[in-house]
Amino acid sequence: MASVTISAVKKSFGSTPILHGVDIDIADGSFTVLVGPSGCGKSTLLRMIAGLEQINGGEIRIGERRVNDLQPKERDIAMVFQNYALYPHMTVRENMAFSLALAKQTKAEIESKVGRAAEILALGALLDRYPRQLSGGQRQRVAMGRAIVRDPQVFLFDEPLSNLDAKLRVAMRSEIKELHQRLKTTSIYVTHDQIEAMTMGDKIVVMRDGRIEQTGSPLELYDFPANQFVAGFIGSPAMNFLPGTLRRSGGQLRVELTDGTQLDAPLRAGGADGQPVVYGTRPEHLMLTDAGGIPAHVVVMEPTGMDTFVACRHEGVELSAVFRERHDFAPGSTIRLQPDLQRAHLFDAGTGQLLAA
Repeated sequence: MASVTISAVKKSFGSTPILHGVDIDIADGSFTVLVGPSGCGKSTLLRMIAGLEQINGGEIRIGERRVNDLQPKERDIAMVFQNYALYPHMTVRENMAFSLALAKQTKAEIESKVGRAAEILALGALLDRYPRQLSGGQRQRVAMGRAIVRDPQVFLFDEPLSNLDAKLRVAMRSEIKELHQRLKTTSIYVTHDQIEAMTMGDKIVVMRDGRIEQTGSPLELYDFPANQFVAGFIGSPAMNFLPGTLRRSGGQLRVELTDGTQLDAPLRAGGADGQPVVYGTRPEHLMLTDAGGIPAHVVVMEPTGMDTFVACRHEGVELSAVFRERHDFAPGSTIRLQPDLQRAHLFDAGTGQLLAA
């Protein structure tokens, strides 16, 4: 096992910059998730760690070794790809043993390592099958088994679940997380799915346009987003955003929405009088109130049994609310929603940065 240190790493394709000096410290034995929209540079960064893409600037270290100029086989990493990358003419056993045979390990060593990986991943009954005889989830387990037998310092996962159906993705998330808890190998996982990021990562790195927007634990990012992009990207259903103007009067801080509705500013919010702002509140942090709050017109109700999801509109802005209680609002009716001031956020309308006192 080893830590991974990424320092001021840059990447360009021709004259097009992809990564703009990225810095990440990944602790030994941790599970770090790189998450962001398509084209943000996360897969490119992972391939640079693996040695599959050249580095244009900066430095990558695995443990104490600077690996910028090392070949992939010299980096002591194992990568699990989105498309499994199994050899179709080889059995499961042969696929898992291939890298060990190339390394000229003894037959006894190979059998021991393949057997251990097969036991960990419940592949014992499938060792003599070919990839075409396996389900998508089984193929992905074989791909992980092929990585495990190498006993690398670092596991790299490049969107490994995106080809699976929704139910299988949930099951495989748990399997990968459980695998990490057993092996304690440093793992770096790339995904565009923020639910995967939240449920799997010890540490999440949110990327956009080749830059890091925020790094932290899942709940740090959820509860204390650094800017409007992170606030909107992390969490499902997404955070609600309402444009308005900040008003200061006698030490009191309020936000005036576009229709004149006045809301108390979130606790710990800052900003200047007259500043254009965006009021952010998560759907589960909205409460029903008889007076005040945000007047919202009900569009759709979705009772799930455990929760009631309500899609609303306020002055043309879409709003979502989630209630633990059961309600039966008529479409077109008006309800009033009061944000939880302890958990609401205020962002600068121009920069998107959090406004804190």
